[in-house]
Amino acid sequence: MPKTFLIILIVTSFMHPLKAQDFPLYPDKIPNSRATSNDEESDRQGENISISKISIPTMRHFPASEKSAETAVIIFPGGGYWNNSITHEGFEIAKKFNAIGITAFVVKYRIPNDDTMPDKTIGPLQDAQQAIKLVREQAAKYKINPARIGVMGFSAGGHLASTAGTHFNRVKITNEKNTSLRPDFMILIYPVISFENDICHKGSRDQLIGKNPPPDKVKLYSNELQVTKETPPTFLVHAGDDDVVPVANSIRFYESLLKYDVPAELHLYPHGKHGFGLNNETTKDYWFDRCKNWMDSNDWLAP
Repeated sequence: MPKTFLIILIVTSFMHPLKAQDFPLYPDKIPNSRATSNDEESDRQGENISISKISIPTMRHFPASEKSAETAVIIFPGGGYWNNSITHEGFEIAKKFNAIGITAFVVKYRIPNDDTMPDKTIGPLQDAQQAIKLVREQAAKYKINPARIGVMGFSAGGHLASTAGTHFNRVKITNEKNTSLRPDFMILIYPVISFENDICHKGSRDQLIGKNPPPDKVKLYSNELQVTKETPPTFLVHAGDDDVVPVANSIRFYESLLKYDVPAELHLYPHGKHGFGLNNETTKDYWFDRCKNWMDSNDWLAP
């Protein structure tokens, strides 16, 4: 091969790296969906891309880059059920898991909207359940163990992940094989948990169940009230000075997990506010290291 061509080839490979591809969550018709145009929008703030008006859900696969632990994490970015903070709370997180041998999937889930779905209250949950079903049924393809599939969520994505972990018997998708929709573990970072008036993130609640929700809906989607002995082991991170999603969301969920003897680990930082993603700059402690240790102690990392 001529030296000049080789140099061009190397430079080109750095300029145009292979990009991960999104694939549809549903192979056929999207359930609970109205026939509308795709009005999806992207907004860039610095290095982060947020996607709004999502009506066609997709998922992106990030294969482990080191020795595989045969464990997968399905990630739901935050965004108040208004958008998906897809880079900051999705792709960047997936790559960190890849580096410790964990396969990751980032879900671009539907935004609750009466114009795009007959029942907006179940749209995101359907997408979460479908993602778990898809990954579990195709575990061999992705070289993972179907009994080592967890969910992770940030902020409103944490509400979605915790809904998947507490409502898995409330099946909202077609599941002909009766595949288990229960995650094997949950990782919740500054999550919205409760829709109770005193601690809820009102924007997330308004988006999902409406501005004047009936009491039964508030209770149903207050996930600290939906914990049972079957709820998966959970890792939680929150900042005490979070002025968007009160830290009481994580504390009440942790207390409910303890009540039902569900193994749980809670890390509270005095500062950090909301939305710090991987890096809480107010502390030298790195929560992802704590998460890695937790996964290791539960045998979810490669030996």
